[in-house]
Amino acid sequence: MPKITLPDGNSLKFSKEVTGIEIANKISKSLSKQALIMSVDGVLKDLYFSIDKDCLVKIFTAKDPEGLEVIRHDAAHIMAMAVQELYPGTQVTIGPVIENGFYYDFARKEPFTENDLKKIEKRMSEIIDKDVKTKREVWEREKAISHFKKIGEKYKAQIIESIPENEELTIYHHGDTWYDLCRGPHLLSSGKIGKAFKLTKVAGAYWRGDSKNEMLQRIYGTGWASQKDLDDYLNRIEEAEKRDHRKLGKEMDLFHFREESPGSVFWHEKGWALFQKLINYMRARQDAAGYREVNTPEVLDRLLWEKSGHWEKYGENMYTSETPDEKVFAIKPMNCPGHIQVFNQGLKSYRDLPLRITEFGKVHRYEPSGALHGLLRVRAFTQDDAHIFCSEDQITSECLNVTNLILDIYKDLGFKDVVLKYADRPEVRVGEDKVWDKAEASLLEAVKASKLKYSINKGEGAFYGPKIEFVLRDAIGRDWQCGTVQVDLNLPGRLDASYVDKDGTKKVPVMLHRALFGSLERFIGILIENYAGKFPFWISPLQTVVIPISEDFENYSKKVSKKIKEAGISSIVDLKNHNLNYKIREHSLAKIPILLICGKKEVDTNSVTIRRLDSNKQENMKLDLFIKTFSALNKASSN
Repeated sequence: MPKITLPDGNSLKFSKEVTGIEIANKISKSLSKQALIMSVDGVLKDLYFSIDKDCLVKIFTAKDPEGLEVIRHDAAHIMAMAVQELYPGTQVTIGPVIENGFYYDFARKEPFTENDLKKIEKRMSEIIDKDVKTKREVWEREKAISHFKKIGEKYKAQIIESIPENEELTIYHHGDTWYDLCRGPHLLSSGKIGKAFKLTKVAGAYWRGDSKNEMLQRIYGTGWASQKDLDDYLNRIEEAEKRDHRKLGKEMDLFHFREESPGSVFWHEKGWALFQKLINYMRARQDAAGYREVNTPEVLDRLLWEKSGHWEKYGENMYTSETPDEKVFAIKPMNCPGHIQVFNQGLKSYRDLPLRITEFGKVHRYEPSGALHGLLRVRAFTQDDAHIFCSEDQITSECLNVTNLILDIYKDLGFKDVVLKYADRPEVRVGEDKVWDKAEASLLEAVKASKLKYSINKGEGAFYGPKIEFVLRDAIGRDWQCGTVQVDLNLPGRLDASYVDKDGTKKVPVMLHRALFGSLERFIGILIENYAGKFPFWISPLQTVVIPISEDFENYSKKVSKKIKEAGISSIVDLKNHNLNYKIREHSLAKIPILLICGKKEVDTNSVTIRRLDSNKQENMKLDLFIKTFSALNKASSN
């Protein structure tokens, strides 16, 4: 007679074994219709799972993340089922749920086309309409291997061979004819998936992610709880494609990449101007916050990286070189050891703490070529890196200061929707528990003081200390992890950092790792996509273009541009031999915020005619008033 406890504390008693769907039906008829999956004592189970003992049960619907995930999981299976029905001989491999959707990898000689995706979608809809039932079976290991080899599913046999022998092998049937190896759980039937799905693209994928293995075909799809959710998602994807920083970077003449230096940015004049504007802004903010800017070598001896522990943990991602005298050097993948060397110069006392050291340091990390993605994933990048050396008693105040600084800077740059992720001690870690207790409490206090939404990632801290991650939400609802604050209880000791405390004893300082942008390159990519290239005036790499309507007004246009630049507003004069409309179109595509048209009226009145980006309206303004108005925008946002 199992007693089922519900999340609200109420309980239900049954005289015999009971399934999840029976529990849902007992709670309410409407819930039984909406129920998709359940958890039994925290473990997700199919609704037809039979319960024979007292436990805690929670029922999930499409409104819950767990419910949405199982919809996507079943959609992946039904997609694979449709593929094998339409294209006999195709082998299935793996088909997991991913963020916003799912995929399946297939072994097939002929490439899938866009027309194939439409056919597969149609067949999926037919299977969903049939509402085929789901059934779970447990198979013996050798039986499963033999069976899949016999039917020509060699990849499936390899998967089973790699599963530990003590692990249960489960097979899920969808209808009478199709099945696949899967841990589950799954929906009761295909009809529960609904029709809010779409297959999005085909891509290549190596078997087991190894380039030495065969190339498979990966079909991606997305699935949602409702048609509205699907439409909203597809609209976001369409908008994201329009905002792709790689496309806009080319249109705006900001940067490019070349195969000769994969993962490294070739900055053009305007892109580099944007880069420097962000650095100058940060430099001013950090200077006001008491940071001391330094610069450390990019190449350091292997021995230092071994001593710091980075060689062991990051060695395979480091660029190295051996000199003729057989010494091994590495290009730095991070700035931390260099900053400790700066700290170690000269005797430090408690009076010197907190010591805030910052650097716009160029670092290099080898990333697989397949992982590179424009500015968002590169091999060479600049960190707005800082390390704060402090005592244990100063952790709280310094974490609060950093948190407030980060949030204020994000606000200046247009990001007001920020979520924090707090990660505490992992199982494998360094340092005493009492120090971890203090570090974690300090960080958590900073998180709570921000009054922002936050989540706790249990056990996800670094091995050397807990951390906060700052997640930005952009204009189309995407989340970007950028800034971070980490408490380091390990590295200063490894590299012999110390200070003299009040009692005259030597102590090892706590080290706070802090990044605001994270990577300048990546943050610029995020900025481009957030603003669709239409930056706020104060950070626009080129703020104004002065356009004479004919050669007669070139000298006046040059005079206007010169006066504007003297006031701190970036400007050029367009003297190209094109008509006015062509120039307006060209500079609008390049996302120049202000175009200044100069003709006879402007010369006679010492004025400019202003044409703003994305507006057909024009306004005439005295030149002095224009300079006063727009130079103030620069100053207001960079103080």
